[in-house]
Amino acid sequence: MTAVPRRTVLRAALLGLAIAPAAACGPALVSARPRLTHGVASGFPRTDGAVIWARSDSPATMIVETAATERFSDARRFTGPLLTPESDGTGRMRLTGLPAGSEVHYRVTLDSDGTLSEPVTGLFRTAPSSARDVRLIWSGDVAGQGFGINPDVGGMKVFRTMADRDPHFFIHSGDTVYADGPIQETLTLPDGRIWRNQVSEAKSAVAQTLEQYRGQYAYNLTDDNYRYFNGHVPQLVQWDDHEVINNWYPGEILDNDKYTEKRVDVLAEYGHRAFHEWQPLEAREAVDGRVYQRVSYGPLLDVFILDMRSYKDPNSPNRQPSGAIFGERQTSWLIDALASSTAVWKVIANDLPLALVVPDGKTNFEAVANGDDGPPLGRETELAHILSQIKARQVRNVVWLTADVHYTAAHEYSPARAKFTDFEPFWEFVSGPLHAGAGQEKPLDGTFGPRADFVHAAPVDQQSPLDGYQHFGQIDIDGGGNLTVTLCDAAGTALYTRALSRT
Repeated sequence: MTAVPRRTVLRAALLGLAIAPAAACGPALVSARPRLTHGVASGFPRTDGAVIWARSDSPATMIVETAATERFSDARRFTGPLLTPESDGTGRMRLTGLPAGSEVHYRVTLDSDGTLSEPVTGLFRTAPSSARDVRLIWSGDVAGQGFGINPDVGGMKVFRTMADRDPHFFIHSGDTVYADGPIQETLTLPDGRIWRNQVSEAKSAVAQTLEQYRGQYAYNLTDDNYRYFNGHVPQLVQWDDHEVINNWYPGEILDNDKYTEKRVDVLAEYGHRAFHEWQPLEAREAVDGRVYQRVSYGPLLDVFILDMRSYKDPNSPNRQPSGAIFGERQTSWLIDALASSTAVWKVIANDLPLALVVPDGKTNFEAVANGDDGPPLGRETELAHILSQIKARQVRNVVWLTADVHYTAAHEYSPARAKFTDFEPFWEFVSGPLHAGAGQEKPLDGTFGPRADFVHAAPVDQQSPLDGYQHFGQIDIDGGGNLTVTLCDAAGTALYTRALSRT
């Protein structure tokens, strides 16, 4: 009998597949009874339902039941799609017809020609149709800089902490995986401590194939805390760079010895497909069929999910007369959507920060800012246009939320301090990482007059999660429309609070 390599066995365990030795024992086998391999998840809630996600280990039809209580005595049944290897066994369906502002218990079962899987249960809330208290949380950056699932510290415990806050939904601000960041069994820290990782075949090298990109998401969902979170908190998910490769932009050709596939557009297509297969979202609901869209959560809140990755121009000194990071179509959509919103608060989820200077090498820049503190140039011109139109169209109560830089901060923007002055004052709040190397504070570009009201950053870059500096943010909107932002560490301790009154 031929021995099965240890890494192959571990990968099979991580992906939820049964495996049998090859050669004399015949081909690999999958249990005749289908099985849900990575829990369940919900996302993009509306007043009448949400998107439900699941993955099967063999071809089977996805069945979802909903009820008002966990006893499922009044269950409604929804028949979903056939889950097949074409989508890596993943699938989703949007539930509709449910009551607004209600807690919904759901359970997913797989049906393979009458043979049913064990069910897996979850919970979400539909959006309210009247003014009610709303709580959201946001953050980003999972399993970066080599810090994977460490059994010695209980895995990714921050996800359990966030679930315990009982939020109505979570905005995942990008870097949902690190496809360019291999996970090794051990990582030696600068002070000699050892960080241990659970490993998998897909995470042993940089992702260059569709299977490897899919394996990034499978790896994260082997963590018990993450699966629990997925089953209890609906998500609004956006992508940034590490879903493909660090600091990528369309049309880029890599100069990187780790990659045999040098065309970033090819890698981005794999990353885009895996992202949409493994997240609780419907690509067809986005304006462009990819990422950016508006999500309404009752009369108090609209969330605008941005894509600052797919439409950006090449990384450069960013000081040309004009530039792109939103793209013309997304820029116009955002302005019009903000102006047409009747919600009290408009939260813009920007996956890259507005004024933080984020370098890409020695002379190029990755985000909006170019570090010169002067009038808008390059990508700053698009932001200047958006901000001036927000003012011209009298859009009130706009708050920006981001992650990306691996620390947490509160930035107040004012034309009184700015080189570009045609905008109303606003706030941007930064959070992260969730489970990755912590980052040092970055300088602020003065073009739009930002001021750091609070910063909690690591003393050195890529500092271990063992040392803290992991973060998430929380927003509470009361029924009267007043908004409070709380920046928290991974244990849920409040580090900073800012109350904002509606205007």
